Amino acid sequence: MTDIVLCTLNARYVHCAFGLRYLLANLGPLRSRARIIECTIDERPADVAELLLAEKPRIIGLGVYIWNARQTHELVALLKTIAPEVLLVLGGPEVSYETGTQPLCQLADAVVCGEGDRAFGPLCERLLAGERPASPFIAAPLPDTATLELPYHLYSDTDLKQRVVYVEASRGCPFRCEFCLSALDIPLRSFPLASIIACLQSLLDRGLRQFKFVDRTFNLSITTSLAILRFFRERYQPGLFLHFEMIPDRLPEALRTELAAFPDGAVQLEIGIQTFNPEVGRRISRKQNLERLRDNLTFLRNETGVHLHTDLIAGLPGEDLASFAAGFDQLVALRPHEIQLGILKRLRGTPIVRHEQEFSLRYNPEPPYEIVANRDLDFGTLQRLKRFARYWDLIANSGNFRETCPHIWGEGSAFEGFLALSDWLFEASGRTHGIALTRLAGLLFQYLTEQAGGDPHRLAPRLLSDYRRGGRRDVPVFLRRWLGADRPGVPAAADTGLPKRQARFSTALEEGRS
Repeated sequence: MTDIVLCTLNARYVHCAFGLRYLLANLGPLRSRARIIECTIDERPADVAELLLAEKPRIIGLGVYIWNARQTHELVALLKTIAPEVLLVLGGPEVSYETGTQPLCQLADAVVCGEGDRAFGPLCERLLAGERPASPFIAAPLPDTATLELPYHLYSDTDLKQRVVYVEASRGCPFRCEFCLSALDIPLRSFPLASIIACLQSLLDRGLRQFKFVDRTFNLSITTSLAILRFFRERYQPGLFLHFEMIPDRLPEALRTELAAFPDGAVQLEIGIQTFNPEVGRRISRKQNLERLRDNLTFLRNETGVHLHTDLIAGLPGEDLASFAAGFDQLVALRPHEIQLGILKRLRGTPIVRHEQEFSLRYNPEPPYEIVANRDLDFGTLQRLKRFARYWDLIANSGNFRETCPHIWGEGSAFEGFLALSDWLFEASGRTHGIALTRLAGLLFQYLTEQAGGDPHRLAPRLLSDYRRGGRRDVPVFLRRWLGADRPGVPAAADTGLPKRQARFSTALEEGRS
C-alpha cells in the first residue's frame, strides 16, 4: 500500500518524468509514503487505472502536459468513476493557466498551478489529515532554487542506461516571446553551481553519458555555461552527448573556444530562431540580433563539431507564406544539421491571444492546439506546411539522405523545391507516417528523375550511398538498372555511442564538415 502515487503519461517510454522526481524529492516526511509510476500515452486508460489503484493510494498526483492532456482527461474520468474516494491532484503547465474553464480540472480534487515542487507536500499533508483547501486551485509560489532538494539520485540505473535523462542549471527565461509560457512573469533563477556540478559528477560516476539540459537559455549566464562545459570536456569519454538550448545571438569568444574543443557530435545546441522577419519578431516581443545570429551559426557550423538543431515557427501573426519561405531559405543557407519546422500553438496562458482578432488566428480546440488558419495562411496552406514539416524530418533531418537532399532544390529556393516534393509525395503515397525507408527512397528517386528531370545515372550512386550509410548491404531494386559494376561500397557503421540521428551527421563532419 502506498499513500501517494505520482504518475504521468509520457509521450514515449524513453522519456523520464523529470517533474515527478522533483515532487518526490521535495515531499519531506511524506516521501517514504509515496512512489512514482510512469506510463505512456499509448496505454489504455483502464490499464493505467488498474496499475495505479493496485497501490491502494489515498492520493494520486498526475502531471498534465500538452502531449497527454486528452489521455489524462480520460484517465481522471475513469478513476473518479471507479474509485471516487481516491483524491486526485493535478499539476503541470497544461493545468496551470485558464484552470477554471477546463473540464479536466473540474474533475480533480485539487489543482496545483505553477511550479509545485514545494507546494505539493503541504497540500498532501492537509488532504491526508482530512482537510480540504478553501479553493481546489492552489497557486504555488515560485520555489527557491537554492533550497530545493535535487532529484537526480531518483534516476534508476535502468533510467541511466535506457532513457533520456533530464538535468537543469536554471529555470525561467528573461525574454517575453508571446507564443511561449516564458512570456509570463517567470524570472530566471539559477541553481547553486556547486550543487549542480556535484550532481553531474554523481550521474557520470553512475555511467550516464547522455545529458539533456532543459534550461531555456543555457548560454545566458556565460560563467555557468563555461563551468559546465569545462566540467564535461575535462571528463570527456567516447559516447558523451550533451544537449543545450541556446540563445542564438549570444556566443562570446570564450564560449566559442570551449564549444570548439569538443569532439564532433558530442554537443547538440537547440537554437530557436522562429522567424527571420524583424516586423513579426517585434510583434511577438521576440528580440534577437539577426546579423549576430547568422555570424554565430556560421561559426558553429564551420569551426566546431557541434550538432545544430534549429527551430522555425509557421503561422506567426502577420507572417505570410512568402516571408516564411524567405526565412526558411536563409536558414538552409546557414547549413544547420536539423531544421524543425513547428506550427504555432496556442499554449494556455500565453499572450499570443492578443493578436487573435487582428490576424484572425484560429486554433484547433484539441491538444496540441495548433493554428489551423489565420489572415495570411488559410487552412489548406497550413496543411501543406504540416506535411512539409513531416517530410523534411523524414528526409533532411534524419540524415538518411545527406547526399541526395541538395538535388531536391538544386540552385533554386530550398523551400519551393521541397514544397513541390512534399505536395507530390502526399499525392503519390497518401500518407506522412509509416513510410518504410526503402519505400521513401524509391519515391524520392522517382520524383527526382521523373518529375524534376534529374539524371538517374548521376542520382543512383548518391541515393545508394545514402541508403547504405546506416550499414545496409542490399541494393534496392529500383536502383539496379542505373548502377554500373562500380557500385559504392558499404560504409562501416561506426559505433560512436551518440544518438543515431546525431551520429549520422557526426560522420559527415569527419568527412570534412560537409
